[in-house]
Amino acid sequence: MSADTNTNADTNANANAGTGTGTGTGTGTNTIVRAANLSKHYGKQAALDHTSFEIHQGRIVGLIGPNGSGKTTTLKAMLGLTRFEGELSVLGLDPRTQRDELMNDVCFIADVAILPRWLKVKDAVDFVAGVHPRFDRSKAERYLANTKLTPDMKVKAMSKGMVVQLHLALVMAIDAKLLVLDEPTLGLDIIYRKQFYQNLLEDYFDKDKTILITTHQIEEVEHILTDLLFIENGKIALSLSMDEVGERFTEVMVGADFVRAAGALQPMAQRTVFGKSVMLFDGADRRQLAAFGEIRTPSVADLFVATMKGSYA
Repeated sequence: MSADTNTNADTNANANAGTGTGTGTGTGTNTIVRAANLSKHYGKQAALDHTSFEIHQGRIVGLIGPNGSGKTTTLKAMLGLTRFEGELSVLGLDPRTQRDELMNDVCFIADVAILPRWLKVKDAVDFVAGVHPRFDRSKAERYLANTKLTPDMKVKAMSKGMVVQLHLALVMAIDAKLLVLDEPTLGLDIIYRKQFYQNLLEDYFDKDKTILITTHQIEEVEHILTDLLFIENGKIALSLSMDEVGERFTEVMVGADFVRAAGALQPMAQRTVFGKSVMLFDGADRRQLAAFGEIRTPSVADLFVATMKGSYA
C-alpha cells in the first residue's frame, strides 16, 4: 500500500446534485482541476489530444469513456504519475513539479482490493498514520469498530467486501480535498458496491471535498454524480452538469404515426424497443416532442452510448 492509495451514494447525493454548476462552466465555485490543451503520446499514439476541462469544488464528477479513451492517463497526469504536455493545475499546484505537496490533499484508489495479503489491519492504520499528515486515527478506528475487522486480521483472511471496509476506513479518515477513484468497485458484488458508494457519500463527501470517479458501471453511480465528463480518443466529448442533462437532452418513445415527423427533427440517436422507435434529442423543444409520444430524461448510460457512437448499442 502506497501513500497515494488513500481514501471521500442517495438522499444526500440528490441534494448535492441539484446545486452548483457544471464541470466546465461553473461560476462562484473554486476550481480544483484546470486542464488546458493537455496532451500525452505513447509513441505515435495520442492518449490525450489537446483536451481541456475544469472540475470545481464540492462536486462528484464522473469521468466516463470506453477502454483506451484516455481516462487513466488523465488521472495519472493529475496525480503526477506521468509526464504530459499542456497546462494542468490541481488544487493550484503543478503535478509535475509539486507532487509531494499535492498528495497531502489528494487521495487515490485504483482498486480497493489491492492491498498486501500479509498486511494486518493495525499495521495498515499505523502505516497511513505515519505517511499522511491529515490522517485521523480515531476516525478510522471508529469506522472499523462497526465492522467485523479486528486489529490482527490479515488481508489474506478477508473477503473482498472486508477489504473494501478496510480501505474505506483508511480513506475516510484522511481530510483530503480531492478524492480520485479509478474503477474502485471492480470485481465486487452488488451489495458491497452499493455499500461502498453509500458510505462514501454519507461519511466522506461534503461541500469542501471533490470526488472524481471513473467507472464502467455507470448505472450504479448515476444517482450520486453532479457532473459528467465524457472522454473519447483523448478528447472531452461532453462536459456538463446533471442538471444540464435534464435541461438539454430528451428521449422520446415515438408513436408509429409520428416517426417521420420526429425523425425530421434530426435526433442524435435512435433505437427500437418492442417495435417502437426511441429517439434521443439534443436541445429540442420538449413541448414539441411531447406531441410525438412519451418523453423522459435519458439515462447517463444511454447518453454516453449516443455521444460515443451516434447510435445505441
